[in-house]
Amino acid sequence: MAHALRLPRLRTMIRAATPADIPQLVAAYDWLFAPPGTKPAHWDPAVAADRLTRVIAGPSTAVLAAAEDDQVIAFCTLYLDIESVRFGQRCWLEDLAVSPTQRSTGVGTALLKTAHQWATDHGATHLELDSANTRTDAHRFYNRHHPSPPSTVFSWPLA
Repeated sequence: MAHALRLPRLRTMIRAATPADIPQLVAAYDWLFAPPGTKPAHWDPAVAADRLTRVIAGPSTAVLAAAEDDQVIAFCTLYLDIESVRFGQRCWLEDLAVSPTQRSTGVGTALLKTAHQWATDHGATHLELDSANTRTDAHRFYNRHHPSPPSTVFSWPLA
């Protein structure tokens, strides 16, 4: 992402996260862990910080942050992963979280649109994510953005 996007809200910027944002980003994962979410059994903030460092620096990955006055109020992580024979290059949106105090303000929509643009700029033909069945509020948000027909994802933890 070559530039930051300024939202109509005067102090909100959507930009590529930097290493200086990592402590705030690690703390922001609590937004995902709050009910109806759950904290992964092996969650380790130091490991998360190390992974964020690699994602921020990666050529085919990104962390986008919405910030007000250097305070992270929302973020998402993006990964160019498989190149499907049927569909082309996929961009996976792994985490998208907005501070509970900032929900329904347009920040999530701006972050999702910026994720779409990042994916397009990096050659992706489609953006995908999965969301736990319990996240009905998140599903209402995603459905307002007209995804293609949803599918069911199956997952088998290996560790």
